[in-house]
Amino acid sequence: MLTPRQSPALLPIPRTQSGLKTGLVRQKGLMRGDRHGNDQKTQKSPQLKPGVDFFVCFCVVLWPFIPMPKPFAADSEAPKKLSTYTIKLDDAQLEKLRAVCDARGWEPCEVPYARFAFRGPDVNVTAYDKRKVVVIAGKGTEEFVLNTLETEVTQAPRLGYDEVLHPERFEPHAGLDESGKGDFFGPVIAATVIADKPAIDAWLKAGVKDSKQLADSQILRLDDLIRKTRGAVAKTCFCGMPKYNELMLRPGANLNRLLAWQHATALDQALNEKWVPWGLLDQFSKQPLTQRELAKKAVKNFELKMRTRAEEDPVVAAASVVARAEYVRVMKKLSQRFGAPLQKGASGKVKEQAAQLMQKFGAPALGEFAKLHFRTAYEVVAAAGKLGELPLPVPKERVKWRRE
Repeated sequence: MLTPRQSPALLPIPRTQSGLKTGLVRQKGLMRGDRHGNDQKTQKSPQLKPGVDFFVCFCVVLWPFIPMPKPFAADSEAPKKLSTYTIKLDDAQLEKLRAVCDARGWEPCEVPYARFAFRGPDVNVTAYDKRKVVVIAGKGTEEFVLNTLETEVTQAPRLGYDEVLHPERFEPHAGLDESGKGDFFGPVIAATVIADKPAIDAWLKAGVKDSKQLADSQILRLDDLIRKTRGAVAKTCFCGMPKYNELMLRPGANLNRLLAWQHATALDQALNEKWVPWGLLDQFSKQPLTQRELAKKAVKNFELKMRTRAEEDPVVAAASVVARAEYVRVMKKLSQRFGAPLQKGASGKVKEQAAQLMQKFGAPALGEFAKLHFRTAYEVVAAAGKLGELPLPVPKERVKWRRE
């Protein structure tokens, strides 16, 4: 019995079939000497049909060198386990979680802005004070959530019960999110995705989630999947950097109002391709700015809901992926023009690159790469002494909050 990877031993080829090695050439009546030097007429080779010859050749000569397929893995289609998980807890639950990690002897560690953090064998647990949010990460995330967090801390099963606890997330609806709003370089991208249950199920299985939890390579791969999903619609809206800066440097300009117009535009385009009765927007303003823009576009019989942390909804998460993927592509083009990868965010490295960019292309060129209404732009241009070349308004003073 041969194993799947074991090749059969090569058998000696009979003399009458030796022509197999040379293209199946046979000659009748050829005289040759025997081993004792006596001439004798060779026996005729068996007359095999061409199809049979080929089969024998394939089995004897070629088959041993063909790699066998890998055995089918029974769990190859199994859903991937979670590697990250985020949950909001109250103060009592946070302290209970701290006690659980401490009792297990896990190593406490320092994390900026964290209430506490522990490093376990297969999972890291970080609790933040500001929103009382806990972030769990590592290959043991799913086991920790199921066997510890839900059993000892929250005492409420949530993981794996999304369809039961939040059935509306699996209804046909639209998800809206944006990317680039807090980044100095690159535009602000608004995205709308419309999907129904089959698409949502497929995306969850593929690992679609809030883009802030994904690397750029994963974002681009999932964006391709989302856009190619049958029955789903994905639309984006954004301005090129010169136009963006022209709009945002006008008197009374407001980023939230511009973003509301972008969201309404992308949503209107998506609804024209596939209508759904409602959508969910990741809230960026307490005012119904996007709803007002939809009214201007005469979008009717549609309800746009909005709330914070809306990326928990899988269609909003898909919109965050689509928006970020578009931002990543635009940033790649800007980076190629600059000659190096442009940094995201608004850190000290971003300021260094902005200064290098002005040295290379001149101060006015900064408006082709960056958001000039950012305080960062004024600080960089002023530090370089180039406000004469690129006049920018003096930013308002920062409000310093003081605890009483």
